[in-house]
Amino acid sequence: MKTRVTELFSINVPIIQAGMVWVSGWKLASAVSNVGALGMIGAGSMKPELLREHLQKTFSATKLPFGVNVPLLRGDIDDLIAVILQEHVEIVFTSAGHPGRHIEKFKRAGCKVVHVVANVKQALKAEETGCDAIVAEGFEAGGHNGIDEITTLALIPQVVDAVKIPVIAAGGIADGRGMLAAFALGAEAVQVGTRFAATVESSAHDVYKQKIVEADDGDTVLTYHHILPVRAVRNPFMEQVQKEETQKGMTRERMMELHAKGRERKGIFEGNWEEGEMEMGQSSGLVHDIISAAEVVKRMMNEFESTKAKIFDHTK
Repeated sequence: MKTRVTELFSINVPIIQAGMVWVSGWKLASAVSNVGALGMIGAGSMKPELLREHLQKTFSATKLPFGVNVPLLRGDIDDLIAVILQEHVEIVFTSAGHPGRHIEKFKRAGCKVVHVVANVKQALKAEETGCDAIVAEGFEAGGHNGIDEITTLALIPQVVDAVKIPVIAAGGIADGRGMLAAFALGAEAVQVGTRFAATVESSAHDVYKQKIVEADDGDTVLTYHHILPVRAVRNPFMEQVQKEETQKGMTRERMMELHAKGRERKGIFEGNWEEGEMEMGQSSGLVHDIISAAEVVKRMMNEFESTKAKIFDHTK
């Protein structure tokens, strides 16, 4: 299946596996790339030398294209970028910051650069700075979300109308039906997080994976509204955050204190149900099993095609 995104990355399947913290290591990225989609290393939870190790292992495990997601707000961002360039990564997804500060480094090295946005203004800025494509992510997504809380269904067509570069849809997409809907809105690929988090190759803890499988439609909550919204499954810690947010006298400093104590690692990587942030999207209600990454891609494409066929059959 060809789109501008598949041609940009030299892949066969317009599915990008999100670069999630504590989830997207070399095993997951290489498994996704080996079936023709685009695997991604999540640098957000890695120190520079650990990132180097994962990149080298990915190069050994696949000869097909893969990328790395790097949050620009990291204090050691220059060191992370140095590793990415030294290891000759050709595809870079940036998030959580302004891409303009670092894009020339990537461009000089021949990298294709994609930036994650949550509204039209950010999309236009990413295009203006020279990004090759955009991930437009609705606030159904797990993890950190845009403060505007724009849903994927509303966001994608507005971004598509505003920019000329390809748009990759993200947020709430976990199967072929969601993928087809995103394409109907003008997207040319989808980025999928939660569904890939619950795979055999995901580096997340088994308890976290099982919580994704057990989640229903209303089991995630959006918290930390006063610093940067985060979506995670409702557990004892997130209920504490919700309670404190509504209390009189709540401060930004207190919210930062709650969020900064390794909560993502505790929840996702260590499987701590009581005290961790188990970040996942609203699409967790669509995930019912833990399967291989290859099976995720296969199922999504089969359902994409079968759903498309049903729609056209109904219109005849």
